Amino acid sequence: MQLQPLRIEVIDDQMAEVLRAKTPAERLAIAHGMWSHARGLIQRIVKAEHPEWSEEQTRSEVIKRLSGDAVWRMIEEWRK
Repeated sequence: MQLQPLRIEVIDDQMAEVLRAKTPAERLAIAHGMWSHARGLIQRIVKAEHPEWSEEQTRSEVIKRLSGDAVWRMIEEWRK
């Protein structure tokens, strides 16, 4: 996987207004849905890239990609 140059995404004013009108619970539900979607997408990509991997290997790679390696390093330290 090749890293992309750092980009800062800026939300436009109309979307900011839509999100401001949401309750905290609604915003949290939106964030959870986005996270779940990203996790599922990454899981499908990993399975397509490595069909021979076990569920544990696939799950570990998904965690690694979603966390930017931070959680993965903690898990590796814990396993030692």
